[in-house]
Amino acid sequence: MPIHPEQQYLDLLKFLVESGDERIDRTGVGTRAKFGHEMRFNLADGFPLFTTKKVYWKTAFKEMLWMLSGGDNIRQLLEQNVKIWTDWPLKRYRESSGQQISQSDFESRILSDDSFAAEWGKLGPVYGKQWRQWKTADGREIDQVQQVLDDLKSNPTSRRILWDGWNVAELDQMALPPCHKHYQFYVNQKDNTLSGAMVQRSADAFLGLSWNIINLALVTHLIAKQTGYKPGEIIWFGMDVHLYLNHLDQAKTQIARAPRPMPTLEIDPSVGSLFDYRIEHLNITGYQPHDAIAGDVAV
Repeated sequence: MPIHPEQQYLDLLKFLVESGDERIDRTGVGTRAKFGHEMRFNLADGFPLFTTKKVYWKTAFKEMLWMLSGGDNIRQLLEQNVKIWTDWPLKRYRESSGQQISQSDFESRILSDDSFAAEWGKLGPVYGKQWRQWKTADGREIDQVQQVLDDLKSNPTSRRILWDGWNVAELDQMALPPCHKHYQFYVNQKDNTLSGAMVQRSADAFLGLSWNIINLALVTHLIAKQTGYKPGEIIWFGMDVHLYLNHLDQAKTQIARAPRPMPTLEIDPSVGSLFDYRIEHLNITGYQPHDAIAGDVAV
């Protein structure tokens, strides 16, 4: 009987729980870590949305679509009820103003006050800004994602079909330097498939990694559809892969669960541009996960 693709993720969690290198990290929470890990998922086998805990895929997809749009302000996310980036600007506002404003009040003000959102909702030149508007020394801006689309159509055997978010000159301006920093794509000439790979410098194995995997799968599907290829596989390369110490019990619970059949991604065929997709154009069918497992974000 073939091994379920999700098992490689559960094996990673098990390794981190039992054998991870225990370290004190930037957040002070502490982790068990491994340096260097690879996982591969054939998209023909199904969409790699993990089933051993419920993953909120719509929120993850909204984040990826926001990145593809070049977004750099939490207001664009809050308008879609996505609150996963609020912690960083909220912390900055509290420290700068001395006001212990609640998260809900801060988010309400971001949504209602244009000038407040412009000043305090900004995240700096994070992911999408680098992907779509990389600034050059002579003042130009490079749309790396558009270049990928163009190259896939005009030069599909190129070894330069990629985008990167690690802009060394602007790291200190970012709310959080990019964790998933490098994306690269490959066309298999034999079967006309497009595969996508991602290098992640820092991976939160319990909370974030399931999102990173499905967002890599999503963007590979969308780019394949917009450039005339079939989806191939995704390859994820993690560098510092870590499990926070306050997630050990949650990881053990998840490891004990058996994976269920992988679901299917449905994409509205009428969308004519990679940059025109919205969450209503995407759907997941056949997803029957185990219950969600909560865990706190380390900031």
